[in-house]
Amino acid sequence: MSVESPKSLVEIARMSGETETLPPVNLGERVRALRTAHGWTLEQAAKQAGLARSTLSKIENGQMSPTYDALKKLAVGLEISIPQLFTPPAADQVTGRMAITKSGEGAAKATSTYEHQLLADTLRKKQMLPYSARVRARKMEEFDGWVRHDGEEFLYVLTGVIRLYTEFYEPVDMRRGDSAYYDATMGHNVISLSDEDATILWVTSLT
Repeated sequence: MSVESPKSLVEIARMSGETETLPPVNLGERVRALRTAHGWTLEQAAKQAGLARSTLSKIENGQMSPTYDALKKLAVGLEISIPQLFTPPAADQVTGRMAITKSGEGAAKATSTYEHQLLADTLRKKQMLPYSARVRARKMEEFDGWVRHDGEEFLYVLTGVIRLYTEFYEPVDMRRGDSAYYDATMGHNVISLSDEDATILWVTSLT
């Protein structure tokens, strides 16, 4: 593909780095941290999990080993999976990262086929690359081959009508409110079918 394709956006935004091996977790401390992150008292968390307050207190203080049934209740009550009870967060604390992009203020990346606006561009080391795009292309011949890159991709039609071409499927016409989720290593291109340029939201995974 030429540098004008969305592939270049992914490559620019992708940050390298190896996943660190996480140390084992103290279950009691982990449960207490999850409970306090919700802002719950022992009574509130116990009620949420369907456990006795005394049982939850003993788990948090390392005074008992919960049964598998109790672990399931804890996970449901704390709104996580059972493995997450034994897995520490990637960071020692919640970072509270957030980025607001007002309408029309995204970083512009115009090409011959798409007019992109990168969203949340101020955040570095993101795990997702969100961007909106105005689709200028009207036929496949305007592209220099397939767009393809690592990761998975979500597409949501904001306005107009598009045709999504993919390497292994028949073309699909999509209108406002339609969406697609696909393997981005599969070749893909989008053209506008409406009189005005269609606009779409794209979210690409960077991990």
